[in-house]
Amino acid sequence: MGMKDQFQDKSEQLQQQARQKAQQAREQARGRQREQREDEPERSTREEEERFDQDDR
Repeated sequence: MGMKDQFQDKSEQLQQQARQKAQQAREQARGRQREQREDEPERSTREEEERFDQDDR
């Protein structure tokens, strides 16, 4: 295997690793967005309950 082939193989490996890391980052970002959307209704309900509790005092 020549030097050119070694550099090309290494370059392809690095590109593949970069693609995998980018994909993982996208999946993690999607997961965080999903968690935030699921938490928002709960958060607003909790805030409303707290306001209601304060009104009773």
